[in-house]
Amino acid sequence: MHSKLKGKRLVAFDLDGTLIDSVPDLAVAVQKTLEDQRLAVPQEAHVRDWVGNGAPVLVERALTWALNESPSEEMQAGCYRGFLDHYANAPNRLTQLYPGAAEVLSMLKDAGLTLVLITNKPEDFIAPILEHFGLASYFDLCLGGDSLARKKPDPLPLLHAAEHFSVSAGACAMVGDSRHDIAAGKAAGFTTFGLPYGYNHGEPISDSHPDVLLDSLNDLISSTTGFSTTGTA
Repeated sequence: MHSKLKGKRLVAFDLDGTLIDSVPDLAVAVQKTLEDQRLAVPQEAHVRDWVGNGAPVLVERALTWALNESPSEEMQAGCYRGFLDHYANAPNRLTQLYPGAAEVLSMLKDAGLTLVLITNKPEDFIAPILEHFGLASYFDLCLGGDSLARKKPDPLPLLHAAEHFSVSAGACAMVGDSRHDIAAGKAAGFTTFGLPYGYNHGEPISDSHPDVLLDSLNDLISSTTGFSTTGTA
């Protein structure tokens, strides 16, 4: 395994932009939601920059873009319900698993690590997606953006996972693609691993200064790849 995983007992993973590329299906749901309101429809590239803070914020950003102003609370609530319905109808039609995801999870699990999924996606969507890609058995705990009182970048979900398994923060790691993952990990005292290919609002993940910057998920199961942003391998 990567040298920075030495001594770790628990590894938390983000989902969207880390293990799966879900933007194509999210974009379709957003587009249908705005079509229902007879509003302008964004391109997939817009949605790629809007994801990361959970579904309510995604819908709010889409509506703000289409209206050129913030939506009313009533419109926001109605469109959020519509988005959930559209997304639930086809959460896996266009979504793809990132290369190496299943293999990395399998090897880490076989190595005796506790694996946790911590995403800002609504909890109801987690199980269907994990089951579709054959990933459900790898995770000992899954937390969505609505599972607890606060979500990433707040450290609460990470601290909850560590406490749930009676593991100290120093023995935990957070793997993600966005500044929210890195901020939550740092605030929780986890070692942070950043991936450069996901959804980070158009910003390089290196700007968030993860403890380790990875090229791919496969770097987690190699002792010779990936580098630390603090100067050690």
